[in-house]
Formats: sequence, C-alpha cells, structure tokens
Amino acid sequence: MRSKILFGAVVSIGFAASAVYAQPFEPLDRPPVPQGNPMTASKVKLGKALFWDEQLSSTRLTACATCHRPAAGGSDPRSVIGQFEATNPGPDAQYWTDDDITASPGIPMTKVSGIYLHHRVFDMRIQVGRRRAPSAVNAGYSPMLFWDGRVNSTFHDPVTGEVILDGDATLESQAAKPVLGTAEMGHVGRDWVDVAARVEQSRALALATDIPRPLKRWINGRSYPELFQEVFGSPDVTPARVIMAIATYERTLYSNRTPFDEFLAGAPIEDVFTEQEQLGWQVFNTVGCIECHPGNRLTDERFHYLGVRPPNDDLGRMEVTGLEEDRGKFRTPSLRNIELRAPYFHNGQFETLEEVMEFYDRGGDFDAPNKHPLMQPLHLTQEEEDALVALMKRPLTDPRLISEVPPFDHPTLYTDSGRMPRRVGEGLEGSGGFMPNMIAFEPPLLGNDNFTVVVENALGRSRAYLLVGFSDPAEGYAADPEHFNPANQAVAAMILDGFTAGEGSGSACLSIPRRLSLNGVTMYGRWFVEDPNTPHGWSMTPACEFTLFK
Repeated sequence: MRSKILFGAVVSIGFAASAVYAQPFEPLDRPPVPQGNPMTASKVKLGKALFWDEQLSSTRLTACATCHRPAAGGSDPRSVIGQFEATNPGPDAQYWTDDDITASPGIPMTKVSGIYLHHRVFDMRIQVGRRRAPSAVNAGYSPMLFWDGRVNSTFHDPVTGEVILDGDATLESQAAKPVLGTAEMGHVGRDWVDVAARVEQSRALALATDIPRPLKRWINGRSYPELFQEVFGSPDVTPARVIMAIATYERTLYSNRTPFDEFLAGAPIEDVFTEQEQLGWQVFNTVGCIECHPGNRLTDERFHYLGVRPPNDDLGRMEVTGLEEDRGKFRTPSLRNIELRAPYFHNGQFETLEEVMEFYDRGGDFDAPNKHPLMQPLHLTQEEEDALVALMKRPLTDPRLISEVPPFDHPTLYTDSGRMPRRVGEGLEGSGGFMPNMIAFEPPLLGNDNFTVVVENALGRSRAYLLVGFSDPAEGYAADPEHFNPANQAVAAMILDGFTAGEGSGSACLSIPRRLSLNGVTMYGRWFVEDPNTPHGWSMTPACEFTLFK
C-alpha cells in the first residue's frame, strides 16, 4: 500500500509537472581551471606521463594511477573485500574483525636507503591505507578533496609554502599529498625535493608498457627535463611544476557521457531510462537520497555521519576541524560511475550496491548525536530497492571508462605487466617447521640502485645470506649439501631481526647495473639462513626469478 501512495504522489507532483523531472539540473561542463596553471595539450601529456609513472614512488611500485583506474570508476580495483593484501585491520589492529578496512595496498615502510622497516601491523610487507581511495574521475569539480576534506582550492608551493594558485586549485593541493605518504608512495622523511630529483633522473614511463600512441610519440625518447622545457619554457623539474602538470591531466578526467547526461541535456526521461530506472529516479527523489546527492554531479560536497561505523573508529572531518560535531563525518561522494567503484564507503565495507541500499533502508548500523537526521529506516519494498540499484548502474555510468578510450586511455603499469619477480621452486624448512620466505616485487630495472629483497619467517638472530645468479643458487646446495657455504657467493649478509623460530626477518638493497647487455637476462635469488636444527645447518627460501629490463 505504501508504494502505491508514494508513486501516486510522485506522478501528481513529478511526471504530471514534467519540468521537475525533465531537466532537473544544468548539464555538466568542464572542470574549472585555476589562473596561473592554464591547460595546454603538452601539459596534459606531461601530466599523464607523471600520473602513470610508478617511478614517482620511493619503491618504484606505485603511481598516482595505481589507486585510480578508469575502468574502476577512478578508484582502486585492488581493493577487494576479504583479500589480505587489501585489508587494514582497523582500529583494533586485529584481522578479520568487524572494523577491518578494505583499502589500497601501498608500499612497505621504507628508509631513504631502500631498506624496509618493521611496521607494528604490516611488518615488512606492503601497507594498506586506512581509507578507501576516492575517485579521481570528476575530482576537478570539488572545492575540497580527500574523505575528510583536508585540502582546499588554494595551492601552496610544497617547498616554500608560498601561495601559487589562489582558487580552483583543489587538484593541485590534493596531488601534493600521496607522493609523500609513507604508506602510499614515500619513504620515511621524504620531501618534494627528493621527488623532483627522482623525476629529473628518470626516463619517462620507463616501467610502463603499451603506452598510448599519441603519448609515446610526444615523449619520443626525451628526458623529463626536455619535456618540462617544452611545457614550461625551461628544463627545471620543480615540485610545483610536477604537481601542476598532474593536476592538469586530472582535469581531463571528467565524465559526462551517461544516459543521465542525456537526461540533463533535455531528453525525455522515458527515452533514456528504462521503466525500472525511472522508478529508481522517483524513489531517489522522494525518500531523501537527493538531499545529499543533488546537482549534476549528485553530491552536496558536504560531510555527514551516516552510521557506517562507530564515530570513534575514524574521526573523519573532525581530524581537520577539531569540532565535536564533525566526529565521524565524511565527504559525500558523487554517484557518477558508482557501479564501477565497489567496495563502498570510506572503509570499503560493502561489496555491492544491493548491500548499500539495504544499509540505507535500515537507517544505518550505528548511532551518534550528529547522525544525519534522514538516516532513519525507510521500509523500502524490494521493488523500490531494486529500482534504486538499477538507477545507480547504467544511467550513471560513462561507457568510456569501461572501454578506457580517450581521455581514459593509459599505459600498462609495471605491476600489471607480468614482469614482477615471481616465486619458483621449493625451499628448506627451518626451526619449528617454519619455511623462510623471500619477498621481492620491486622492478628489476637496469640502473635501479634500490632493488630491495626481504627474508622473513626464518630463525631469529640467525645469519642470513642472499645469493643471486644466472641459475638457481639451490643447485650448489643440491650438488654438495655437506660442504655448501653460501657465504662464499653472497651478495648480501645480515643478522636477522627477531628472536625465535619464524620471527627472523630482514631486507637488503641490491644495485642493478645499467648495462644494456643485461637487458632480458633472467636471474634467480634465494636466501640461506643458518639454522642448527636442520640436517645440514641451513634453511632456505623458495627461489625468486626475475628478468632484467631497460
């Protein structure tokens, strides 16, 4: 009965007065451009190269684009619920509990030398952020960015603090942050002077493959200083220039070719939405969804506590303002391309849009004095929930993102290219039955002076040796285990951290020569760990196989 009354009311005030629904908002125009950072074709290309270049990170593992993929709606497809590599254990620091966060894998905690540090939660493994990566698509419209809105439209030089752009520069302000984040892209103590020096010394997109032809033609083998010369008039690679180029490229990542955009441009709703999608639009407008998701971008750009988690789990906006009323509040995301951006909310809590609708239908899961007043049980019928989900999918999805055509075309990242080191062969167990493990994922790029490899799960306080060669080092052990001594061939040796069986760990940095004759050469590495509780006094990791490339 309730749905009949609801839709009867909608017909009388909505479709009967078609202007209310025919053109509810203005069509979406291009994002604003700040004075002082004009868009040019060459600056867009430079920004695109930098955005997709993993060399900007300390470990050469993470680009801006790593967490912001077009086919994932501008968010991170690696954020998968239940996947250990994408899980932050949350405030209780315990995995597989209710406060776990599904977010973006970053980099291990790293020293400037490239040696990995022990993190209290992630140890020497890749860290996972405490919030889900927001979308980079359409980010150029927002007056504040990040879930807590900690950057605004004024851009300060990251070195001097001087105001460079005063207005419409939220993208510049945002782009300055992740590159220094020690969980995202930066080593401990990193600053923008370090970043600019790395860019200056790097060959553009040296780690990438399948570079789009227009971008590859423009780069044409030139160094970054040469590219900066064309874009800015001098070869100086400065932090501000790096950031402004990245932001310029991001301004091209706006999405305005959806069925919803046809509706905004004046097409009758029945011509662009199916009957179920029309029903979803009715429900969207009558049960309060549009209060927080208004306008042609379907966001109020404000901050709300919705009851996703207890407000003390993550203070959200309060971390910026210090105001009690902002405890646990987060910025309203746009609903554009929401179908592509699972999992949902700041902590990646819900895997499907169906789960999101059920969350809203029950009025949220937790309460607080500042909870949004519209977060009350809606008592939607299944038909209404299904219609809302249908509205969130095809009508709001730009097909260019799915097919990754310009401006959403891009190179293939090193981490997606199949060129990462891989585990092969078997190891030898050590004390307590623990099998030591070798971790290597950084690019074996010729000239990489910080190719870091880890040994873990070994006997603590024992001596470990890293052997690397053109054949598997285990062949030497197999040939003569009684007299095998890895110290004679080791490229690195250390006393492992930890005290007991299974606690031993450490890392070593190798320098890969810049010799073209090594291009395409496959090499193997293993750690050998002194362990008196094994038949021949050694435990051994499985092998790591990696192919050098230029």
